[in-house]
Amino acid sequence: MSHFVRRNPLEFIKKNARGVFLCLGITAIAKILEIAEASLFGRAWIEALVLAILIGVAVRSLWTPDKKWMAGISFSAKTLLEIAVVLLGLSISLRMIADAGVRLFIGIVVVVAVTIAASYSVSRLLGLHKRLALLVACGNSICGNSAIAAVAPVIGADGEDVASSIAFTAVLGVVVVLTLPFLVPLLSLSPTQYGTIAGLTVYAVPQVLAATMPVGTVAVQMGTLVKLVRVLMLGPVILVLSLITSRWREELDEAAPHITAGDRPKPSYPPIHHLVPWFIVGFLGMIVLRSFDCVPHAFLAPLATVTSLFTTISMAALGLGVDIKVVASSGGRVTAAAAISLLILGSIGLGLIYLLRVA
Repeated sequence: MSHFVRRNPLEFIKKNARGVFLCLGITAIAKILEIAEASLFGRAWIEALVLAILIGVAVRSLWTPDKKWMAGISFSAKTLLEIAVVLLGLSISLRMIADAGVRLFIGIVVVVAVTIAASYSVSRLLGLHKRLALLVACGNSICGNSAIAAVAPVIGADGEDVASSIAFTAVLGVVVVLTLPFLVPLLSLSPTQYGTIAGLTVYAVPQVLAATMPVGTVAVQMGTLVKLVRVLMLGPVILVLSLITSRWREELDEAAPHITAGDRPKPSYPPIHHLVPWFIVGFLGMIVLRSFDCVPHAFLAPLATVTSLFTTISMAALGLGVDIKVVASSGGRVTAAAAISLLILGSIGLGLIYLLRVA
């Protein structure tokens, strides 16, 4: 898991235990409520994944965890969810990827390029300066915080810009995960169509699981495939931006002496692991293993259960990490730019589905 864990596992457990058990407790409550729903109404209208987020947000609104809790919460929100993404690769084969079709992959590339341009234009019209506008555009169009962190040093963005653009992903990311499933009955979407929309609009790869699991396995698989293509677009986007924004890295914006984070970092290029996260490599590796039948079929169902459990625990942690006040602190114009950009992305995604006649 990490060098620290290998050297001192007991210290690692002690540091993270409180937060992890808190997330487990919220997950247990969410599961109990889901079972109660199914018993009372014949089906669970609100999945445990969604309930875990809502309970987490409710707890955070009443109580702010201190450092003793946050280490485990962060571990649950990040590492457990990344492990779930890796395990998800076992449900997908190379044949499924081939069946998705070349046209869909080309369409995804076009959607990302068009959305970056449209989001940047909207952000500029709303008065955001060019670096912040580009961070918002890339965060929306590719993969949220990861894209923002990778793009920032390439365009010479300062800490204040990064903090402002990342702020919207915390709240809007949760909003998307919670509201996106309502599109299924509203637009009569099939699981494949919904998975495509989710993969095109949800910010982070792991959050695709939360947005698609309530709709079914096909939606999860399709959503993950589409999102994977979006993530892989980060490398080419970084390359293009490094060429067309070379002058930006030498320019200075207005000083912000009252904000420590406003100091501009030295121009640089992100390391390779920021362009291709470890869990994406692991996810692809699992797809290869599944394609060549290297994993016994008896293990697939239990591993799918583990994937679902880790995802729900992570959604509880995600809820605990959401501060409702972050919307106000991020600024109205940034929030508006992000929201409008998201609507543009969703609209273009729907257009792609009908253009390619995704069934």
